[in-house]
Amino acid sequence: MTKNAPLGVFDSGLGGLTVVRALRAALPHEDIVYLGDTARVPYGTKGPATVTRYALACASHLVARGVKAIVIACNTVSAVAPALLRVELDLPVLEVIEPGARAAAEATKSFKVGVLATAGTIASGAYPRAVASFSTRIETYGQAAPLLVPLAEEGWTEGEVPRLAARKYLEPLARAGVDVIVLGCTHYPLLFPVIEAEAKAMLGSGVTIIDSARAVARDVAAFLASRDLAADPARGAGSIRLLVTDVPKTFDDTASRFLGSAATGAEQVDL
Repeated sequence: MTKNAPLGVFDSGLGGLTVVRALRAALPHEDIVYLGDTARVPYGTKGPATVTRYALACASHLVARGVKAIVIACNTVSAVAPALLRVELDLPVLEVIEPGARAAAEATKSFKVGVLATAGTIASGAYPRAVASFSTRIETYGQAAPLLVPLAEEGWTEGEVPRLAARKYLEPLARAGVDVIVLGCTHYPLLFPVIEAEAKAMLGSGVTIIDSARAVARDVAAFLASRDLAADPARGAGSIRLLVTDVPKTFDDTASRFLGSAATGAEQVDL
């Protein structure tokens, strides 16, 4: 393992590119190999054993490409598979739930935290467990928000439709009186402005929205620095290599939207 080896990042589809986007901002000199399992997306509707099997296949493919660490850019996988991946793989594995939970625990003043996520992530109970590991005083309220995923993928991130969807999902959290809301799905950062605006309208200007992609980027940066694994800045800007298990017709538009810059030239791989 060398410090200039790439980071490996994977997700069930293209949503994890929001994590890549945050990693690029926090770690501009790192090379990144991203694998989106677009042939088997979504993972959120599948059982834990299936998700774990898929995750191991993705991570093993990245290991074979010489990555120095694995970042699980998927809340569903982060909820069920990190422990097994750490046992099976001979390199560090980081995930997205713990950083978001830590940021929420540090930000809340009312000791009431809300989580917007997929049904699978909410059902796993991963966020309440993670938040409780930082403070047992905090109550965590989960709300599944399935419509936000297709809205993000279709680019419907502004206007009345996403506003009404965000309001519907935020209403139970508002009734609970949370003062922090974690975006517990890698698709949701694309809807950050509309979610934040609706949350502030319902809960007041003091509510904090946690983008778990940014939280995990901070954790990855700290981890690499602590292990002396950060890429040498003298090598210049890092690169991104995109791998997918299927190339959707709308790949360029969707991937570019999540990454925040042009995304072309993906390589299709067979797991």
